[in-house]
Amino acid sequence: MSSLKRVLVVFLAAGMLVGCAFNGFAAPAPKVGIVFDIGGLGDQSFNDSANVGLERLKKELGYGTRYVESNTPSDYEPNLASLAREGYDVVWGIGFLMADAVQKVAKQFPNTKFGIIDHGYSDAEYKEIPNVLGILYKEHEGSFLVGVLAALTTKTNTVGFVGGMDIPVIHRFEAGYKAGVWKTNPNINIIVNYSGAFDDPGKGKTIAESMFRRNADVVFHAAGSTGIGVIRAAEDHGKWAIGVDSDQNHLAPNNVLNSMIKRVDVGVFEGTKMLLKPGFTGRTVVLGLRENAVGLAPEKSNRASAAATAKAREWANIIARGEYVVPEFPAEADKLYKKK
Repeated sequence: MSSLKRVLVVFLAAGMLVGCAFNGFAAPAPKVGIVFDIGGLGDQSFNDSANVGLERLKKELGYGTRYVESNTPSDYEPNLASLAREGYDVVWGIGFLMADAVQKVAKQFPNTKFGIIDHGYSDAEYKEIPNVLGILYKEHEGSFLVGVLAALTTKTNTVGFVGGMDIPVIHRFEAGYKAGVWKTNPNINIIVNYSGAFDDPGKGKTIAESMFRRNADVVFHAAGSTGIGVIRAAEDHGKWAIGVDSDQNHLAPNNVLNSMIKRVDVGVFEGTKMLLKPGFTGRTVVLGLRENAVGLAPEKSNRASAAATAKAREWANIIARGEYVVPEFPAEADKLYKKK
């Protein structure tokens, strides 16, 4: 064999070895884990929406995925740490209630990226946890739209709002709903009640029934699986319920007026991609109507009148363009619009 041929054979062989090395040692797909809030999977709402995002990462991007459910708040920290310890590249805490647990575990695992839905940390805190992404939503914007629908649907001029826990994220739902109702009709009476739980459908049903006895005929809930009870009460009494987070029309097709969609799936899906980008540093991202992260359910699940729907869509465009700023706090909505 000539020297030229020997060189060519060696070169080709080396190329094949390099190719095999690249094939054999290709970087594995990222792994993403989620720790759910105590409402758990099957809440037909918040946690289920987050799981849609996790499934998208698996199906569309080929990521490895796993979820862990929490029975009590004391499970948050060990569940987050367990996923980090198992080598998950990104670990999500689903819900405001995990803020302290995410902050603590993120410090313990600085090489793991963490995301949290419904909470953002201060600049000083992000300096200590640069591996964390906070996702916040403008729930008040989407809630304004269902407030418009409620105001244009009620026959009794009395509507209700059922919150889960009495915390800032739920206050945004209440504030936007009130503003939408009163901006449309300042003479409407709004009954507000917080259940104190995201996982008690029985309590939600009891609260809604008490509102119906007080003449309410449309009730919006922002209460996780507690809200399933609100919807059941509306179905039993021939009233309207408004769902939250996910499209909840299927729970009572003739009694769910619409749902305030909160795209937790978008937060998990897009947030994961942000976390995995080289050079990521801790920060908060806020998503609203402009980002198509909150809004109304699809038309197939809408039971509001054509006129009410058109008015809500008109407001959606106004808000998305920044021409109207929806109140973020209940006291602000009361001050601006509540009839004296």
